[in-house]
Amino acid sequence: MLLAFVDWLIVGAYMLFSLVVGLWVMKKAGKNSTEFFAAGKNMPWWLLGISMVATTFSTDTPNLVTDIVRQNGVAGNWTWWAFLLTGMLTVFVYANLWRRSGILTDVEFYELRYSGKSAAFLRGFRAVYLGLIFNVIIMASVSLAAIKIGTVLMGLTPFQTILIAGVVTVIYSALGGLRGVLITDFFQFFLSILGGLVAAYVAVTHPDIGSLSNLLTHEDVKPMLNMLPDFSDHSQLLAILIIPLAVQWWSVYYPGAEPGGGGYVAQRMFAAKNENHSIGAVFLFNALHYALRPWPWIIVGLCSLIVFPDLDSIREAFPQAADVVDHDMGYPAMLTFLPAGWMGLVIAALIAAYMSTISTHLNWGSSYLVNDFYKRFLRPQSSEKELVNVGRISTVILMVFAGALALVMQSALDNFQIILQIGAGTGLIFILRWFWWRVNAWSEIAAMAISFLVALYFRFMHVHTELPLLTGWQELLVGVTLTTIGWVAVTYLTRPTDDDTLVNFCKLIRPGGPGWEKVKSMASRRGLHMNEIEDEAWRVPQGIYCMVLGCIFVYGILLATGYWIYGNIAPATLLTVVVFISGWALIKGWKKLLLISPSDEE
Repeated sequence: MLLAFVDWLIVGAYMLFSLVVGLWVMKKAGKNSTEFFAAGKNMPWWLLGISMVATTFSTDTPNLVTDIVRQNGVAGNWTWWAFLLTGMLTVFVYANLWRRSGILTDVEFYELRYSGKSAAFLRGFRAVYLGLIFNVIIMASVSLAAIKIGTVLMGLTPFQTILIAGVVTVIYSALGGLRGVLITDFFQFFLSILGGLVAAYVAVTHPDIGSLSNLLTHEDVKPMLNMLPDFSDHSQLLAILIIPLAVQWWSVYYPGAEPGGGGYVAQRMFAAKNENHSIGAVFLFNALHYALRPWPWIIVGLCSLIVFPDLDSIREAFPQAADVVDHDMGYPAMLTFLPAGWMGLVIAALIAAYMSTISTHLNWGSSYLVNDFYKRFLRPQSSEKELVNVGRISTVILMVFAGALALVMQSALDNFQIILQIGAGTGLIFILRWFWWRVNAWSEIAAMAISFLVALYFRFMHVHTELPLLTGWQELLVGVTLTTIGWVAVTYLTRPTDDDTLVNFCKLIRPGGPGWEKVKSMASRRGLHMNEIEDEAWRVPQGIYCMVLGCIFVYGILLATGYWIYGNIAPATLLTVVVFISGWALIKGWKKLLLISPSDEE
């Protein structure tokens, strides 16, 4: 498809703007590693929250949602909507703990919480594993979506797409550090939202559809509209709703939805002005991510079922992209009907989404490689200027690897499921390590190794055995069970973290709760008074109460929006009332959480 001159002008202007931002903040970002990787730790909650939302809206996100809608209907989105639970748990239980740590990356946490050579190994290994290997897989998946969009909408070859988008992104990321990422994310968020709304409007007014009412009454679309799975289909009910809500959210490590926080979410919390800004940032992120953004993508996905009812129809319309056709191409295929000008805006929005995600992952991954591997193990005496320069070099290297891997990938949904399986069973340990003294470095090493081996088995070896094939949710359940049994056993078979490390961790973080009673007793025997270890009441019960209210509030907005779109007045009105009541209760509960003080202790 050939774009009009005005479309190219809009796309070019946006790319130029991103480069200007990188140049503008280059000097400040290059002052030291804290500026480059944490924006000076002085960022406001609203900027950090919007940045996280922009990061999670990438080129592969609408493609993924379209893939889900085309195959499993609207209800299929519970496979990622379920992660709201872990997001809200991070908001009200873990955000303030992360901010108190004072560290630069969440991988640095390992030598704060654990001790000995095992802690050092875990920090170094996770830095390379997450910062290089895992991070490159994520960026390659995002780049795969960019390739499909570039092929369908712009007539670019996969290599041309990666070269153009990758070069611009890596330049401003390497120059501006996290501060440059945050500033560009702010504008990318609003551009992406506008682009999504325009795409949905044009899709609904397509000649084969005509209006929203025609879409919702079409025979191919009606079976896909349910926001909950068919309760009579037990297999679908388990796969789409029960397993995600009962198991997946707390047990699986997934970028942007790590149980207990972590990754680039933790990076944004480290960059916050204080604990309250950290909490506010993560709440804004979860509210916007789950309540505001999904419906424009869902509408485009539903429209694609009418215009492109099967994969053959997509191949016929886009023969140049036949090698990468899958259901996730339904989204870029629908964008080809955009008129000139609007086409440029929507493509710029998708490019913004791509650049936002890639720039965050480049900076985040580079922070691991520099702070937790290069500085920690290779050059402990390195200067701040040297660390910034190594950060910029590693940023370029990560982009090259991700672009190369993207050229051999095929499906966004397949990548999503692979990532879930690799992280299956590790999530619980990320939740418990803050509140149970017995968890040690070997616990995490075991969880990481077992979950990875189980994922490899199901991906490459299981099909060659005589054992029955398992569905995705069954594989996930097996992975979680084996990993959890494995790391708990290893925890009791290995020595605990040394006493000094545990006491110092309690003094700094003040996590509270019954899981630290043994450490408190140990400290008392050493003559340390309790208020030297913990100066506030245990916030977790009130935090969980706020978490539940937060989930009701956000899910209420999400589902109420859907019913208003469908024209189902009764459930829409009921859910809207639920939103107001839960929102009022959340405000009161949140205020009480912030007011918890030492006087509340027993």
